[in-house]
Formats: sequence, structure tokens, C-alpha cells
Amino acid sequence: MKLHNSTADVFVPDNQPLAAALDRVTHLGIGAHQDDLEFMAFHGILACYHSTDKWFGGVTCTNGGGSSRVGPYGHFTDEQMMAVRREEQRAAAVVGRYGVMLQLDYPSSAIKSATDPRLKEDLKQILTATQPEVVYTHNPADKHDTHIGVVVATIQALRELPAAQRPGKVIGCEVWRNLDWLPDNEKVVMDVSAHENLAMALNGIFDSQIAGGKRYDLATQGRRLANATYFESHASDKTNQIWFGMDLTPLVRDEKLDIIDYTTGFIDRFAADVRQKLAKRLGR
Repeated sequence: MKLHNSTADVFVPDNQPLAAALDRVTHLGIGAHQDDLEFMAFHGILACYHSTDKWFGGVTCTNGGGSSRVGPYGHFTDEQMMAVRREEQRAAAVVGRYGVMLQLDYPSSAIKSATDPRLKEDLKQILTATQPEVVYTHNPADKHDTHIGVVVATIQALRELPAAQRPGKVIGCEVWRNLDWLPDNEKVVMDVSAHENLAMALNGIFDSQIAGGKRYDLATQGRRLANATYFESHASDKTNQIWFGMDLTPLVRDEKLDIIDYTTGFIDRFAADVRQKLAKRLGR
């Protein structure tokens, strides 16, 4: 496997040969930034944590150079910040017992480009080598432009694989926009209540962001709790932590589906549900 960036970091926490480490991956997370995987793909990390035959693989696409920084990190250059964030992501891979962790080291500008094919080509190589059962990535209704670049490249890469090599499930996860608005019957509901200590450890590893001015650790835990409590209004909670996803599997199985139309279809159905409830109360 030859990635485009010579500065890309490939890390196997248990020191297995790379080919074997990639081949064993069953759950693959593809995120934009260091820490995205731990927030959005914790469901996959949990599924593999105590398993002997399931392995989580991580892909982080950006280099971390544009990260928020104040306090002890306020004077850091982009190069220093990139080095810190790379080590934080490696540490998370160790704590989470990942099978492999790849950091592709792209600037956000390359990922947001509509004409640069390098990220898609790298992801296609990784997906070919891993052939995971489940892929977690960003959702196409996210408000972060870099996240949108990652999910589009992921879908494009998956569509270029032979049908037999495509995963059985592809989930677009919430991060920079909650997916609570999805109709309940269309939500991918991921129970992430197990091993709260592991969740807190993974969320807290990214000190450069937490001490650097963004309490992602508290916000992520709060969203998981809120999702569980507010999921059903007329029933007792079945779990205390939930993360929501959007099912992107149809986009991968059918290359003819338009990504924009597929995504806005969820929004249209949400709007219709709001309209129907108001109309019923107003007698219209």
C-alpha cells in the first residue's frame, strides 16, 4: 500500500505485520480529524474491544494543523500542533486496542477540494486492504466542510470497489450537527453505554483540544446522555447513552443514487413530519 503523502503515519499498536493488521479489521472508522473517531465511532470501538475476532481500524484524514489553541497550546505553531495531535491519536489507538491506525496527513484544503482525487485514492487502497464489515464515517448533512469532504471521498472510494468487497453497513455519524432530527424509523441507533470508563479515557486523551479551548469530552458525553433520554417520550429509557447515525449503505450499493438527493430526502421527510404534526393540531 503506497499512500500519497510520504508523511502519513501508519501505526499498529500490537506490532503485527501491516498486511495482517489491515486484513483483520472488521470495523473501520474514517474521520476527518484526530478525535473524530473516538467521538463518532465509539460503537465500533466497543464492538471490538474485548473480541478475539473483531478489530477496529482507524483512519484520520487531516494533519491537525488548523486546530483551535489557547492556554498552554496558545503559542504552538502548526507544525508543533500537528505533532501533538498525531501522538494523541496514537495514544487513543493504544487505549482503544485498535488493530491499526492510519493518519493520512492531508491539509483541510485538499480534503475540501472537489477536484483533488488523492484522498479518495488513499481510502480506496485502505478499503481494499481491510474489506471491513462496517464502516463509520461522517454524515453528509454535517455542517463542517472538512467532514463533508471526507464522507464524499469515502462514498466515492467505496463505489469503486467490486460489489463483493463493499461493507455490509456504512453509517454516517453525527459530530458537527446532531442527528436527532432524523425520523426515528430512519435513525441508526447505536448503544454506546458500555465501558463508560473507556469512553471517558478516549475522550480525555485529546488534551490539546480540551486544554486548548474546546471541551469536546464533556460535550460528547452530554450528547450521548441526551440522545438516550430524549429518544422516546412515552417509554422508560432502555439504555443511558446513544449515538445516532444515518444509513449510507444504499449510496454504496447503488452508484446511481445521487448523494445530494439521498441526503436531502431525509430533510424533506423531516419537514413533512413537522408540517403534518402542526397541521393536525391546527385542524388543517
